[in-house]
Amino acid sequence: MRKLDRRRGLSPDSRPSHDRWLVSYADFVTLMFAFFTTMYAISSVDAQKLDTMAEALSVAFDQSSGAVAPPFDPTDPTLLEAAARARELAGLRDQLATHLADDIDDDLVDLRLDGRGLVISLHEAGAFATASAELAPAAETLIATVGLAVRDLDNIVRVEGHTDDRPIYTERYRSNWELSTARATSVVTFLVENMSIPSERLAIAGYGEFRPLGPNDSDANRARNRRVDIVVLSTDTARSEEPPVFSEGN
Repeated sequence: MRKLDRRRGLSPDSRPSHDRWLVSYADFVTLMFAFFTTMYAISSVDAQKLDTMAEALSVAFDQSSGAVAPPFDPTDPTLLEAAARARELAGLRDQLATHLADDIDDDLVDLRLDGRGLVISLHEAGAFATASAELAPAAETLIATVGLAVRDLDNIVRVEGHTDDRPIYTERYRSNWELSTARATSVVTFLVENMSIPSERLAIAGYGEFRPLGPNDSDANRARNRRVDIVVLSTDTARSEEPPVFSEGN
């Protein structure tokens, strides 16, 4: 006969358990172990399989939270076009990295992919004299290489001028706005006149000191912020940021 708890009149086996949380915790740990084991197992598979797995996990988590995820169609023409465009920009970056290897090593230019597309940054050093928008011969050679690489693409190319935060006021440029815009204009003019890139594919922006890559707290950082970015826009960025081109018959 079971011995009763004198205080409550309950047997030890019938007392409420305070360890039920261990069951849920163990289930969670098991789930996490399975997840990371799966991720490790697929770490060597190709990108397409990884994307499929990521999509499947996304759908699973959406369903577990009660949300209905849109169906994933790997044959969707829009998705295929976006993937092809992304590969095209990555290939362009690799091509330019080869042709501009010496300039990259000399810290005259750098390449990066971001949300806008492919960014080719020309540093002020070697491209422009201080407070000047006239292209140096070395910069013209570099821009010609970029122009040859992008000439046969359909992408919009936006040239963006940037300065550091030091104020400027000269007889020709009364502000960093004017200097940054003038430098971008010089690059665009070279691309049109010397590389035969259609004007309708080009855009100009002057940001002055207001879009720095980093803080203007040292001479090295200020030099990095003084640049002209040649941005080969992705299709999505061009559609969302650039105004439509009017043509007869529209």
